[in-house]
Amino acid sequence: MKLKLFFAIILIASTNLVWAQFPEIKTELDRKIKSFLEENANSWRDMNVPLSDGKILYDIIIENNYKSAVEIGTSTGHSAIWIAWALSKTGGKLITLEIDKKRYLQAMANFKQLGLTDYIDAYLGDAHELVPALSGKYDFVFSDADKYWYKNYFIDMDPKIVIGGCFVAHNIDQRTRGIREFVTYIESLDNYKTTISRINRSEMSISYKIEEK
Repeated sequence: MKLKLFFAIILIASTNLVWAQFPEIKTELDRKIKSFLEENANSWRDMNVPLSDGKILYDIIIENNYKSAVEIGTSTGHSAIWIAWALSKTGGKLITLEIDKKRYLQAMANFKQLGLTDYIDAYLGDAHELVPALSGKYDFVFSDADKYWYKNYFIDMDPKIVIGGCFVAHNIDQRTRGIREFVTYIESLDNYKTTISRINRSEMSISYKIEEK
């Protein structure tokens, strides 16, 4: 019970910190998204990222002025909202992929409610097939789908990531099947600089491409 209380206190403190560092609100879209995120802060389930991680994704895109993003694993859209919100500031667009129809439809409804559809192309299908088929170049990739396939997703996206671009992988608990192999692989690459973000027991690898092989 004491441990649960401790983590609850940490979660509240972290949530308050995110709100304190909230992006500057300037437009009607900003106000709509901020209100939506506040109202739903404690209700995101079904494999969505926590609030603090969404803010990290937003900050990475804003700070690097990224414009072309891919998300592997939409779920019901929490991370995509943060990513698309940032891209609305930089003039970019997100491609997001989801295999589950129910989650996909809920995400689409959330995007429409918030007025983000101009910044998102959402696709329903198997990322094992959709990711290799993607064409073009991208400066930001967020992987939050089947963990055992992370290394494959990265290998497929690597040639499409521009120098200076970033590949972020969520939930990289190395006890999970395939994650240790992925982390070992990406940390071994000389042309990527990888750090690990750990907030509220949530781990993400953040890898910047510094040169081509």
